Amino acid sequence: MSKKPKSKVGTYISIGGSLFGAVSVAKQLREAREERDNLRLVDAVVSAAALATGIALLARELRRMNEDGGGILSD
Repeated sequence: MSKKPKSKVGTYISIGGSLFGAVSVAKQLREAREERDNLRLVDAVVSAAALATGIALLARELRRMNEDGGGILSD
């Protein structure tokens, strides 16, 4: 199965959505700590790791798109 390349705008929107999800994870972390609920805390940490990985993958995709153009995120 081939992966359809995203546009830059679509990638930026995906990053924005992931960052918006980070607000929810931060709330979940705070509530789990306040209630001393270890299972919910582990769930929040795993969710945060998934968000961080997703954002890193999207940033890498943007860097690859910008390689030819010398954009802000290129190496």
